[in-house]
Amino acid sequence: MNTLTAAAPADLKKASSAHAHASTAAPLMPAPPVASSAVPPKPRPAQAAARPLLYQPRVQRIAYPVLVGVVLLVLWQGLVTGLELPPYLVPSPLLMMQTLVTDWATLGGSLFVTVKITLLAFVAATVAGVLISFLFVQSKAIETALFPYAVLLQVTPIVAVAPLIIIWVRDPTLSMVICASLVALFPIISNTTLGLRSVDPDLQSYFQLNRATRLQTLMRLRIPSALPYFFGGLRISSGLALIGAVVAEFVAGTGGTGAGLAYQILQAGFQLNIPRMFAALLLISLTGVALFVAMAWLSRKALGGWHASETSHD
Repeated sequence: MNTLTAAAPADLKKASSAHAHASTAAPLMPAPPVASSAVPPKPRPAQAAARPLLYQPRVQRIAYPVLVGVVLLVLWQGLVTGLELPPYLVPSPLLMMQTLVTDWATLGGSLFVTVKITLLAFVAATVAGVLISFLFVQSKAIETALFPYAVLLQVTPIVAVAPLIIIWVRDPTLSMVICASLVALFPIISNTTLGLRSVDPDLQSYFQLNRATRLQTLMRLRIPSALPYFFGGLRISSGLALIGAVVAEFVAGTGGTGAGLAYQILQAGFQLNIPRMFAALLLISLTGVALFVAMAWLSRKALGGWHASETSHD
C-alpha cells in the first residue's frame, strides 16, 4: 500500500508533465475557413478606365449618335446623287454645308438673334416658373385657383396668341421674348411644383418635430428634393423656348419685322433657295441640341454626387 501511495504522486507528476509537453509541442490547428457573404468590391475608377475606349459609357453616349448621324448623311447624299434630285427639291448635305459656309455672314447674324431671344425667354420662364411654384407650395388654395390657368396657357396655341402680343407690345424683341416665355413656362411650373411636394414623409415629420419654419423647410428639405424635377423641367423648357422663339419670328417676319433664322427660312422659301432653308433648319436643330446638352451637363454637375438619376450613368 505504501508503495502505491508513494508512487501515485510520481506517476501523476509524470503524466501532467507529459500532457504539458504534448500540449506545447503539438501545433494548433488553423480554424476552418468561413464562407463570406460580402459583396465583392466594385472596380475602381482606374480599373474602369482600363476598359477599351469604345466600351466606356461616356464614349458610347457620344460615339453612337455621331455614328448614326454619319450613316444618315451618307445615305442622304447617296440618294440625292443616285436619283439625281434637283437642289430646289432636296439639296444634298454637301450643298447644304457649302451654303452654310458661303451665307454665314447672313445666317450667323440671324443665329445670334434667335439664340438671344431663346435665352432671354428661357431665363424669364425659369425665374417666373420657380417663383410661381414656390407660391403654389406655400398655399394650396392659390395652387387650386391658379393652376388651371397655367394649363390653359399651355394648351393655347402660341401661333394664335403671337399676333396679338406683337400688336400690343411695340418692341419687336420684347414681344418675341414674351411669346417664347409663355411656351416655356409650364414645364417649369409643373415639374418644380411636383418636386417641391414630393418630399419624404419621414423627413417632413422630422422637420415638424423640430419646429422648423416654412422657410427652413423650403430651403433645407423641399428645394433639395425638387432639384431632379427642376432640372428635368429645364431640359424640356429650353427646347420649348427655342420653338416659341422661332414661331414668334415667323409671325413677326410675315409682318415685315424679323432678322432671326425663321425670317431667313421665310425669305429662302419665297426665293426657292432651298439649300439656304435647309442650312437655317440645321442651325436651329443644332441650337436645340446644344441647349439640351447644356441642361444635361448642368444637371449632372448638380446631381451627380448624390442622386441616382445622374450617378447610375457610368
